[in-house]
Order: sequence, then structure tokens, then C-alpha cells
Amino acid sequence: MRFAIPSVSLALALAALPAASQQVYRCESGGKVAYSDAPCVGAKVIDATPTQGMDKMTGRSRKGREVQREEFHREFDKALRPLHGRSHEEMDTLRKRVYLSSRDQQQCARLDGLLPNLEADAARATGPAKARADVDLYKVRKQFFDLKC
Repeated sequence: MRFAIPSVSLALALAALPAASQQVYRCESGGKVAYSDAPCVGAKVIDATPTQGMDKMTGRSRKGREVQREEFHREFDKALRPLHGRSHEEMDTLRKRVYLSSRDQQQCARLDGLLPNLEADAARATGPAKARADVDLYKVRKQFFDLKC
């Protein structure tokens, strides 16, 4: 099977994204496979969380700024969890959405509730219902992407 985006290009594209915002979709069209951060009809979400690798083989830490920031946020969120009661993932979502308008934040929260149900519906559906479920899921994912949720 050939991929529309070589794995090296995919790795470079993922490395450019902030760690918390790496939603990657696997899209198939006409027998070709492509990976994108934008949703497509019938897309499958793939786990593209980068590994942090070994950073101390030479005895020195070689972590990039993004990895250092992610580690700081993880420890900070862990320390403050008794006060705010939110997980690290929830805090990452809040950090990402802090600059959105209140209207967009409300839309994102609404879509957060819709997406799991639509994904489950698309996974269960077969035949013509599958195509409708895929289109409905695509529309919501597209809105989520356009809002920068």
C-alpha cells in the first residue's frame, strides 16, 4: 500500500505541531491514503503522539522547548489538581482555548459533547447509514477544526 504523504514528511509535520493539538486524520480516497490535521469524510483519528525518546544517552538532556513546556505543564497541573480538580488533558484544552471568544468556547464545549456520540454512531453504522454518519461526523469535526477547538 502506498501512502500519499511519506512517513518522513508526516513526522516533520507532526513535529511542527504543539504536543497538545495533535489530532491527525487518516483519509482514504481512490485507494490512496493521506494524513492530515484537517478532517475528511470517513476519516479515522490516529494516535500521533510523538515519543519523547531517550534524552540522556550522553548524560545531557537534549529536550526541545516544546517537550520542556509540556513537562512543566504536566507537573504544574499535577500539583494543582487538588485545587481545581481537572486532569492534565482538561487543563491543556483550557490553555488552548483561552484566547477564543466566549461564544467559540461555548461552541467548542458543545462539540466536545457531540463528537464521542457521532464517532460511536459512525463506528456502528453500516451501508447507507454509514455514509450519512460519516458525513455528520465530518461536519462536526470540520466545525471543531475551523473554531480551533
